[in-house]
Amino acid sequence: MRMGLTALLLCALAPGAGAQTIYKCNVGGNVSYGEQPCADGKATTLAVPPAPDAGAAMAQLKQDQARLAALQKERAARATREEKERERADRAAASVRLKCARLRLQAKWADEDAARAGKATAAAARLKARRQAESLAVQCPA
Repeated sequence: MRMGLTALLLCALAPGAGAQTIYKCNVGGNVSYGEQPCADGKATTLAVPPAPDAGAAMAQLKQDQARLAALQKERAARATREEKERERADRAAASVRLKCARLRLQAKWADEDAARAGKATAAAARLKARRQAESLAVQCPA
């Protein structure tokens, strides 16, 4: 984009060819172009377009630069937002992993307590182990 703007600026600032008349001569099937009418042969006058307005080109260049700056600023802001969202999602996922690890550990300990429990406390230990397993299954399905 910068190369196109530079080329546009150079074309706008280049001095015009002037309002010269250009003649196209056709002599014996050969075509030539010149500033003077043909001596003999068929001549055609070509219209030369006017030179571009340098002020308009500069205004367009400034407008394009302002638009580019706005787009770059918007892209940087979007990238910053996306990075913050990604970090927030990573922290939330780490928190869930930690919570699930704690629940798995508590369920493991409850199973071990139930296995070691005596006859009097076996029912209560099995109930506690089952509840820990259910809590783990609800909060960490995978």
